[in-house]
Amino acid sequence: TGSSDPYCIVKIDNEAIVRTATVWKMLSPFWGEEYEVHLQPTFHSISIYVMDEDALSRDDVIGKVCITRAMLAEHPKGYSGWVSLSEVDPDEEVQGEIHLRVELLEGEGGRRLRCTVLEAR
Repeated sequence: TGSSDPYCIVKIDNEAIVRTATVWKMLSPFWGEEYEVHLQPTFHSISIYVMDEDALSRDDVIGKVCITRAMLAEHPKGYSGWVSLSEVDPDEEVQGEIHLRVELLEGEGGRRLRCTVLEAR
């Protein structure tokens, strides 16, 4: 139909932590949602899966973005920019990007990570 019904699932070390709302009939979604989650100091990766909700069958995986400890070490002051989605299923073609801002914050509670999905296309 030329449109998707996208939502995101955020996983930390492959454990689902957050699911956003679905944005109906949209190829450039805006969620406007904010979540705070506890990140263990020993975590390996944060993955953001972009899904397409389907009422009649299983939801499709559009693609994913993975933020690893190594990536954070390469950008100690944070990162902002477009990141291409990577495939989850090698037989599926992936198109799309997510504009991310990742910040490492120091505070009273120790070190925190703020990851903001600004937009998608």
